[in-house]
Amino acid sequence: MSLKNHVYSVLLVSVSEPFNTTMTEILPPSHYEPVRTVGSISGAKREFAEKAFDFVIVNAPLPDEQGTRFAVDCCLSPETVVLLLVRRELHEEIYEKVFRHGVFTLPKPTTRSALLQALSWMAVNRERLRKAEQKVLSIEDRMKEIRIVNRAKYLLISERKMSEPEAHRYL
Repeated sequence: MSLKNHVYSVLLVSVSEPFNTTMTEILPPSHYEPVRTVGSISGAKREFAEKAFDFVIVNAPLPDEQGTRFAVDCCLSPETVVLLLVRRELHEEIYEKVFRHGVFTLPKPTTRSALLQALSWMAVNRERLRKAEQKVLSIEDRMKEIRIVNRAKYLLISERKMSEPEAHRYL
């Protein structure tokens, strides 16, 4: 299955107009739709509460906070991949705080090619999450089946006075 077949939703959290313009250029609607841009963490929290996004890109710092805690919180969502861009002098320190939570980081200033590479890594990670979601759903379906069979066995045991092995064979 080609990654090009998927369209990813993006929440861009940034107050920098040049950065927002660059990101808009490298996020074509054919692969990234919708792309929502907000200029604060409080606005990002509202957007994230309303809709699940495939990608969250945080260009730190923001007017109301750094964005580190928000990035980590977004990674708690099983369908979201997060990229946090931080000043070069803070990169190592912030990376140490967030990498265990699954947050990708890039130092700034960065290049267009680095952003494109980060987006491709994010897509790979999102597809891994998608496969894990499908496995979980498959396991949940199997558990539902087992519960139904167990209820049917219980009814056969209680109503028809069968033993458990007899009920099992009967089903």
